[in-house]
Amino acid sequence: MVLDAIIEKESLSIEITDPFKADIEAITKKIENFAASKKTDVAGCDIRGLIPKMIRGIAGCESGCPANAKSLVENGFANFELKYIEGGILAAKASIEGGKTLQLKMFPDF
Repeated sequence: MVLDAIIEKESLSIEITDPFKADIEAITKKIENFAASKKTDVAGCDIRGLIPKMIRGIAGCESGCPANAKSLVENGFANFELKYIEGGILAAKASIEGGKTLQLKMFPDF
């Protein structure tokens, strides 16, 4: 599974090798450091809360794929605009400091 963090037109790809044991703190820190390198802050975004939900939306197919992903999109999450893209991709977008936009796109392994 791959998570792309995009600020403006630049991106950071993060490999999530085991979605069921993902190090959410490490992933969040990478995104925070990426944002800091772009001279912005993502403190107003609950990335720590969103990433596990995105992982379950893609990897946790107990309700049938892509039911979990679509359920997440329907229910929403905090200040993120969520979108399901065919092929099992989940996208989240939020406004961040300085009028910039943070996008997170999670891609499945299948």
